[in-house]
Amino acid sequence: MTAPVSAPEDGGYASLLAELKERIRTARLKAAVAVNRELILLYWSIGRDILARQTAEGWGARIIDRLAADLRRDFPEMTGLSPRNLKYMRAFAEAFPDEEFVQQVVAQLPWGHNVKLVEALKDPTERLWYAHQAIEHGWSRNVLAHQIESQLHRRQGKALTNFARTLPAPQSDLAQELIKDPYSFDFLALGPEMTERELERGLLEHLRALILELGKGFAFVGSQYHLEVAEQDFYLDLLFYHLRLRCFIVVELKIEEFKPEFAGKMNFYLSAVDDQLRHETDAPSIGIILCKGKNEVIVEYALRDSTKPMGVAEYRVSAALPEPLQTELPTVAEFAREFPLISLVKLRIEVEREIRLLINSDMEAERPVGLGSVLEEVQRLGIAPQSADRFRIALQTMNRAAHGLDLSEADATQATEIATAFLAELRALRDGRSG
Repeated sequence: MTAPVSAPEDGGYASLLAELKERIRTARLKAAVAVNRELILLYWSIGRDILARQTAEGWGARIIDRLAADLRRDFPEMTGLSPRNLKYMRAFAEAFPDEEFVQQVVAQLPWGHNVKLVEALKDPTERLWYAHQAIEHGWSRNVLAHQIESQLHRRQGKALTNFARTLPAPQSDLAQELIKDPYSFDFLALGPEMTERELERGLLEHLRALILELGKGFAFVGSQYHLEVAEQDFYLDLLFYHLRLRCFIVVELKIEEFKPEFAGKMNFYLSAVDDQLRHETDAPSIGIILCKGKNEVIVEYALRDSTKPMGVAEYRVSAALPEPLQTELPTVAEFAREFPLISLVKLRIEVEREIRLLINSDMEAERPVGLGSVLEEVQRLGIAPQSADRFRIALQTMNRAAHGLDLSEADATQATEIATAFLAELRALRDGRSG
């Protein structure tokens, strides 16, 4: 008689299922990439041969029409052999004559991306730059077209900053490269009489487009983010956490020309964020001041003696985001699925803030810095929720998220559930003590 199969433990089964799902996704992706690579190399070789024969034999453009007709007759099931596409193949081979480069770089991009690179860009250096960026950031074809039209290569890394002096290498170089000037908010339709609140509200209503413009790695934490300093209230326009830089980024919006006092205010905000939100292993927080305009000399003077890392950039507002691009932007749900780190980072910040509010009235000495230390202090004071020890397990996962490390779907889900319940207990405790 066959022995009954025991039911797997929920935790072990969930972990196995998540691992197998990830392995299947990875294998499917590799298969798709391999097929795409072979197709791109085929198209490049066809284009190279057409180009070489036309040059050597003096054939005109009509040879392409003849080739297309003959190829489609012999391969009726194969798409992509039209006269127009054969001409793209020839242009593609002419634009990228180095076979090794094609194999290593542009073969990673779909054919439509390569056609756009050849069509829209005449400068070889710019083509290479956009090809690398499209691969690194996973741009769709429409997003690639938008970035080319907005001249991203001329804006990337051009903001005036003091990063070289206030941040250690290589973080200073990475931070400089991430910040643009000007920023293109062409998805906003705001008149010249807009207010700062209208600008902020417009950016939040188009949060997905804003994150696309800011770049890879920006995790949205909150708007009008509240900080209390010496019993006074202060509010940050926009607060982000950057998963690669592993630091908070404060964004202040101004609808006027840059003024020196903006740098002083940002310096204050960064000090407060570093004291109240920054984890002990986080890098120093960074400030970005976005203005309607700026005088470079005034900006340079204002940033020269600042001890906090910050940059100043302009922004441009125009009509609206092209309709095709809107359909290419990921939804909020897709962001959550693709980047579980983002929600965990935000949840971790909310937990730490709630704990600090809970212990403010019970502490006479200086407050501890890290969340782990703050949690120990809450337990020492005897005011910690019952689930504090369980939350410590989730905190390890949340710290990995805050540092941009890979997480399994199962670990992220479990940490989110534990932290959400712990946060609810903290708020209930604080409400009970203040009631």
